[in-house]
Amino acid sequence: MMEFSKQPIKTSVVACIQDEQNRILLTRRCIEPFCSQWVMPGGKIDHGEAILQALHREVLEEVGLEVRADGLIDVFEHLGVGERNDHFIILYYRCTPLTLALKPNGSECTEARWVAADEIAALSLPPGTRHILGKLYPDQLGSSEAPPARTLDAELPGGIDPSHA
Repeated sequence: MMEFSKQPIKTSVVACIQDEQNRILLTRRCIEPFCSQWVMPGGKIDHGEAILQALHREVLEEVGLEVRADGLIDVFEHLGVGERNDHFIILYYRCTPLTLALKPNGSECTEARWVAADEIAALSLPPGTRHILGKLYPDQLGSSEAPPARTLDAELPGGIDPSHA
């Protein structure tokens, strides 16, 4: 039987920002977990902070953009991440950019760029990012490369389909 510690679950919010050409904004992380991999901007929700407030704060901090949140895409759960065996629940929101000048902050991401759909498959992506991008760009990533969506009562970690939650 697996033992669970009293370590808190880290809840994060991520912005899936698509421009008018249907490109996605990706950033190259320079911190763990997933250092040097390509992800979408986002981060931890602070205690007492509203979800969308955290989304706007994180996007502004990481890449200097103002965005409009258009709706929840999916929820992804990472179990057993890194040396501390962290547990993350990540809320992915579809967003529209209201400003376009990218200013990566250098402390969390070293690069930020708009990526065309046909470039995505060649990039190094963590599982949650690959899962969400597979939903946004099924023709490029397809369902075979992304973990299957799972309901809350699934035995293995993965994407959670909110319609079953």
